[in-house]
Amino acid sequence: QVQLVESGGGLVQPGASLRLSCVASGFTFSAYAMSWYRQAPGKERELVASISAGGSTSYADSVKGRFTISRANIMSAVYLQMNSLKPEVTAVYYCYVPSIGSWGQGTQVTVSS
Repeated sequence: QVQLVESGGGLVQPGASLRLSCVASGFTFSAYAMSWYRQAPGKERELVASISAGGSTSYADSVKGRFTISRANIMSAVYLQMNSLKPEVTAVYYCYVPSIGSWGQGTQVTVSS
């Protein structure tokens, strides 16, 4: 059974940083691309960043240069480092396995002064 458990969200002030983590189980993590999505209140869920099994990365234009996705296969974990946070990134952030179609439960990120 595929399980994805996100952590690392919280309430921070503008300009702060957060590192989200997603620990996976139930599949061969190293063989799969992973993604981070987010959903803000009243908006559709949107793709934030992806990382292939080989480590190639891609980002939404809105987060390029501020967010970094990475993975640690030995830990079955994918991370999202978020720097210079702005209020508009406030959302629930979800871990996703595209080839399997599995979602985590999400972690809330709130940026507010």
